[in-house]
Amino acid sequence: MALNVVWIAFFLIAFVIGMIRLIVFGDTEVFPNMMGSTFDNAKTGFEISLYLTGVLTLWLGIMRIGEKGGMVNVLSRLIGPFFHRLFPELPKNHPAYGSMMMNIAANMLGLDNAATPMGLKAMKELQSVNPEKETASNAQIMFLVLNTSGLTIIPVSIMVYRAQMGAANPADIFLPILLATFFSTLVGIISVAVVQKINLLNKVILAYLGGFSIFVGALIYWLTSLAREDLQTFSMVGANVILFSIITLFILMALRKRVNVYDAFIDGAKEGFQIAVSIIPFLIAILVAIGVFRTSGAMDYLIHGVAALVVFVGLDSSFVEALPTALMKPLSGSGARGLMIDAMNTYGVDSFVGRVASTVQGATDTTFYILAVYFGSVGIKRTRHAVACGLLADLAGIIASIALAYLFFF
Repeated sequence: MALNVVWIAFFLIAFVIGMIRLIVFGDTEVFPNMMGSTFDNAKTGFEISLYLTGVLTLWLGIMRIGEKGGMVNVLSRLIGPFFHRLFPELPKNHPAYGSMMMNIAANMLGLDNAATPMGLKAMKELQSVNPEKETASNAQIMFLVLNTSGLTIIPVSIMVYRAQMGAANPADIFLPILLATFFSTLVGIISVAVVQKINLLNKVILAYLGGFSIFVGALIYWLTSLAREDLQTFSMVGANVILFSIITLFILMALRKRVNVYDAFIDGAKEGFQIAVSIIPFLIAILVAIGVFRTSGAMDYLIHGVAALVVFVGLDSSFVEALPTALMKPLSGSGARGLMIDAMNTYGVDSFVGRVASTVQGATDTTFYILAVYFGSVGIKRTRHAVACGLLADLAGIIASIALAYLFFF
């Protein structure tokens, strides 16, 4: 229902603003541009789905090797006590635990291409125990919000963009992103737990969250002790080494169990094409709505309104030029990436605005894209509180990003 309301709102707001621009300001280009964006974004949605076909085929094949080799069961046992309390409706030792863990691990390493197929696999497994197939279950919502909160330890892609654009230290946004995305994820978990009445004061949950907080703190301490060149090398190479090591471990464990690795890969890969095709209508629907909203000028008006409010209450407005990235991120990952690059081009890669935009880009994920892809892959139409909790996590990440940018760079 929430996604339906948002989708309709995008079109209605775009229409009203388009009519105002046409009648009041005589802008005869607004509606042709809006219609053009519908075709462009429909094409983009289809192209993304085609790209996902290959990626899904690859990673679902690898996941099937992991299942056959027993690695997924190992991961399930490791995180079982924690996830059993975050997902109380999910049966113990369910295969979704392993897929969710792999998805979250890939997100933490900043490897979106690996995270999406694993997330879709997990969503499909969660759907198998969902009693109402068109309505998101509690477990599916918790998992989706964990994804939209965008927990990232190593923001590889953002540092690559900064390096390409000549940043003096491409990795200087590493710590702000790590902290901002941690706050975003924490708020996401708390918001879903409140709605679903999950007891976060449980000693097991506190132990896992406390342990993870200590791990993050130790990692930050160690990384800050490295030379800048070493930190950049670790950030650029470490995530991919870890991921390829996991793939190799999957294969070795499968060989140990005398699994036909090639056949297992092909068996899992067949699912990739089917899932990619099922995503197409959902993805095109949300991308077209976002494109119309942007092209109408609604996003610009929203940004100007926020800027005026910030100045009115007497706060520093130096971050306002980075707001387009922050406001676009829940709507479109590629759109936010383009706005981040535009901010760095316009104001300088090492400017305050450039660094705020980079931090915001890494702090959260694309809520509506993930909703469309993940829920669309299993036919979910009623999203319940997923949108509200996901956007709340986004808001926490954006606020934390801005505050941390002032702390580190202003």
